[in-house]
Amino acid sequence: MASTETRQMVLAAASACEEKKAENTRILELDPADSGFTDFFLITSAANDRQAVAISDEIELRLKRDFHTLPHSVEGRRVGEWILMDYVDFVAHIFLHEKRAFYDLERLWKSATPVDLEELKATLKKKTAAVRKKAVRKKSAPMKTSVKKAAKKKSTSKKTASKKAKPSGQSRKKQ
Repeated sequence: MASTETRQMVLAAASACEEKKAENTRILELDPADSGFTDFFLITSAANDRQAVAISDEIELRLKRDFHTLPHSVEGRRVGEWILMDYVDFVAHIFLHEKRAFYDLERLWKSATPVDLEELKATLKKKTAAVRKKAVRKKSAPMKTSVKKAAKKKSTSKKTASKKAKPSGQSRKKQ
């Protein structure tokens, strides 16, 4: 089963494709029994080789910035007809329209489950909200005790400081 971070990375890559005007972007969740090498395929189309390179650059930039990860390998960037970006947990395929129709990866991996982008966004929002609630619960209990301890230390240190300090007038009279 793919991790939440992998799903977030796939979603970020899909939104990068959207931003660069890629067409017919699809996400396939591969069956672990059929494919042991990756969890997802992101497949998208570009109108020309320059757009394909721009899409791959945007995916790489966004994943580097947001997740601090680079692709394990990139193939076909120079030619731009079919760019393959291997992020281990998912693979992004950026095709020119003709090459996508010729190779027809969706047909080759017909055992894969298509993933709806809106459904993926909704699932991730639910999971992140649940994780945040847990984190808030965990943080709130220890913070209360640490605040109490800090307040106690302050009051104790003020008392000891006031006991040690002598008024300046008293020390002059004794001399």
